[in-house]
Amino acid sequence: MLTLFLTRLRQQLGRFTSTAERDPRPTHTAQAPVFTADFTSTTQWVAGRSWAYPDGGPTNPGDNKLDYLVEDPSFSRTGTFRAVRRPDGKWNAGLLTTEGSDEGFMVRTGDVLESRVRLPAEVGAWPAIWTWRDGGNEIDVFEYHPDNPHLLELSNHVKGGSRYHEDPAVEPGGWVDLRVEFGTRSVVWWVNGARVFADRRGVGRRWRAYLIVNLSVCAGRYHPAPDADVSEMSYEVAYLRVHRP
Repeated sequence: MLTLFLTRLRQQLGRFTSTAERDPRPTHTAQAPVFTADFTSTTQWVAGRSWAYPDGGPTNPGDNKLDYLVEDPSFSRTGTFRAVRRPDGKWNAGLLTTEGSDEGFMVRTGDVLESRVRLPAEVGAWPAIWTWRDGGNEIDVFEYHPDNPHLLELSNHVKGGSRYHEDPAVEPGGWVDLRVEFGTRSVVWWVNGARVFADRRGVGRRWRAYLIVNLSVCAGRYHPAPDADVSEMSYEVAYLRVHRP
């Protein structure tokens, strides 16, 4: 009788655990978001410059990028982030950041960011959503390189910790749902509704940082540069919002 009781108890606990592991939802995102991205807004976002680039841009060759940041709204403010080859070999590229904007929104410890993106198809494209402040405070919500077609790069540069997440559903031109919880002791990533990585490092209690959304172009050191016959590339951000407990 005791053996039967223990067996049933283990089965029930097993069901509870597997359900909890599958459940991608943080427990505190039911409230309205504190930030909903409006990429057309010049009070929310600054276009074409970032202090994550030397002197605020427009180039960052030290990071192996061919970017030449531009303010042209057609490169970022539609929610489609574009890059177009220039005659000098660099690429006009779209970047938006909340740093320096009138609203100056910053994500902070405990926030949960949600986004849906359409990945680029062209080799050499380097899309990302990330955070930055005062020369650091960088969390990469995601980075992607189409030469590794099924892999997302998820990184905590604040306290260390990263994961190369492989998933057949991640592919050039495909849509991906992202969710990141910036926890004190662990940053947790969800991809397409599944909890895929908890770094067990976190960001600490006083962390805060600006948002950056951009499309960079690889220069060839770590990932291939674009083919010579490619002159334009893009990726799309359908939405981006931040919840706060």
